[in-house]
Amino acid sequence: MVTVLVGTQWGDEGKGKVIDFLAAEQDIVARYQGGANAGHTVYVNGKKFVFHLIPSGILRKDIICILGNGVVIDPVTLFDEIESLENQGFDVTSRLIIAENAHLTLSFHKILDQIEDQKRGAGKLGTTGRGIGSTYADKADRSGIRVVDLLNEEVFHRKLAISLELKNHLLREYYQETPFSAEQVAKEYQKFREKFAPMAKNSAAFLHTAISEGKKILAEGAQGTFLDIDFGTYPFVTASNPISGGACTGLGIGPKSIQRIIGIAKAYTTRVGMGPFPTELSDTTGETLRTAGNEFGATTGRPRRCGWFDAPLVRFAGKLNGLDELVVTKLDVLSNIPSLKIGVEYRYKGMTLEAYPFNSEVFDHLEVVYKEMPGWNEDISSASSYAELPQNAKRYLQKIEETTEVPITYISVGTGREQMFRI
Repeated sequence: MVTVLVGTQWGDEGKGKVIDFLAAEQDIVARYQGGANAGHTVYVNGKKFVFHLIPSGILRKDIICILGNGVVIDPVTLFDEIESLENQGFDVTSRLIIAENAHLTLSFHKILDQIEDQKRGAGKLGTTGRGIGSTYADKADRSGIRVVDLLNEEVFHRKLAISLELKNHLLREYYQETPFSAEQVAKEYQKFREKFAPMAKNSAAFLHTAISEGKKILAEGAQGTFLDIDFGTYPFVTASNPISGGACTGLGIGPKSIQRIIGIAKAYTTRVGMGPFPTELSDTTGETLRTAGNEFGATTGRPRRCGWFDAPLVRFAGKLNGLDELVVTKLDVLSNIPSLKIGVEYRYKGMTLEAYPFNSEVFDHLEVVYKEMPGWNEDISSASSYAELPQNAKRYLQKIEETTEVPITYISVGTGREQMFRI
């Protein structure tokens, strides 16, 4: 049985915690897209773990973790994470499988990422500068370098020379920057060859066998639905497909293998970086949400923009991903806010929009219709069941269910594993 977990907003919905929670009942946790620009945060017994590449299920012993072919892998970040976890007593290398056909993010990808975003001027995207877009661009351009290529020294040197030939031309003639040395890059990454070797496998074939044996598999996405390169707020998006369909192409499994799709949404909305945000709050309430929710990026440390819950956004995510259920996180952050709002409808030039608009001009200037609801003063962080929530919190959740058209099955009221429960 394959379960796919996907963010329904602009990422940072709390996927790391939910993955860690659900992994207790899984055999395999497999990440299907993104790179080291992701940051999944998990708290176990008060201790904080931040993952950029390794699936969050690694904290559960006996779980096999997979980095699928849809993930772009920065070897430096990956082995730093592995070393950090193993120094804390976690067995990683014997439980981690890396797709041999996954593409590598190398040092020049990071530099190009930063240069290119700076050169965009007014069109700057505000990327994390981790080389993700540049790596995916090479993949699409068929000049990328995969894990399996690094394992063969001769192949790696040959492909590296081809990849850098065009890049160096651009650096010299267009960007007026110093070109890269293929020899230096090769020397920089040769130390990872032996480290990758025992973990690099045909992960798709491994998953096919696991599925036929009835193993429980959790497919882990990074970012969120509206950072999807096809369906997000383009061009302020990531370079891959975080939506549930990305699990098939990012892991090499067929859609018939997927039996459950879970969406995750914060009880409010946040966004990092640039791009439209219809329910954004630029007042003291927005600052209250940022402070109470500790809304700062796990990867970049950048403060997140905060706003009211956007039901039309999550409703469209429900249809796009084929959601069976919804997990609502950070409900506790809304305590002590006297009046809450849920965006329930989009209007543009007096007309109600039936769906999320791909036209950026429309999305930038639409009007949000809100449903105002009374808040609650109780501290709900110790609640362990739906029955223990205040009536106003229950009404708030019921309105989210009604307006998103997706049933809520789990609630999170804090950072710890124990602060999540099923409705």
